[in-house]
Amino acid sequence: MRTKVLVIFLIYLGFSMNMNAQEIKLPAPDKKGGKTLMETLNERKSTRSFTDKELSNQQLSNLLWAANGFNRDDKRTVPTARNCQELELYVILKDGIYFYNAKEHKLTLTIKGDYRKNAGLQEFVADAAVNILIVADTEKAASSHYSYTNCGYISQNIYLYCASEGLGTVARGAFDKDELHELLQLPENQEILLAQTVGFAK
Repeated sequence: MRTKVLVIFLIYLGFSMNMNAQEIKLPAPDKKGGKTLMETLNERKSTRSFTDKELSNQQLSNLLWAANGFNRDDKRTVPTARNCQELELYVILKDGIYFYNAKEHKLTLTIKGDYRKNAGLQEFVADAAVNILIVADTEKAASSHYSYTNCGYISQNIYLYCASEGLGTVARGAFDKDELHELLQLPENQEILLAQTVGFAK
């Protein structure tokens, strides 16, 4: 009987560890830090040379919340036309590609492995700690025009957070949309609008 209980416990432990490996539960975002708005705007710039130093979980938490997190029960840090909230983020890290679950503020693994080089056509994307893909649900969106407008808000939030934190970033349209769509196994109604690289500048 004791052996049976031990086996069940080990199976449960292995299952729990596997589940934990599939998710990154982010710490609560720090909403009181950072530079003043005018300082941040003054320091906003694009970076195209990165080290492979990884962001801390706190920095990742702050970055994703600033980009497209919830700042009220049903509203986000960026506006969307008719409050459609059709935009979501996929995050390419060294160990895998994750979906940012904004409501629960966590990352869920979709593909294991280092796919940073697939994030764009520039060589630096393979070096940087983070590549973010902004994806629109075309069935939820008020229109494609509004989706691209809303996407710009997310990108600018990323720029401002990075300027405030001393990180480098650049928004990119140079990526193979079809390749990434297939890699992420996205349905037809989801479209990758923009990629943005984040990391420590060389």
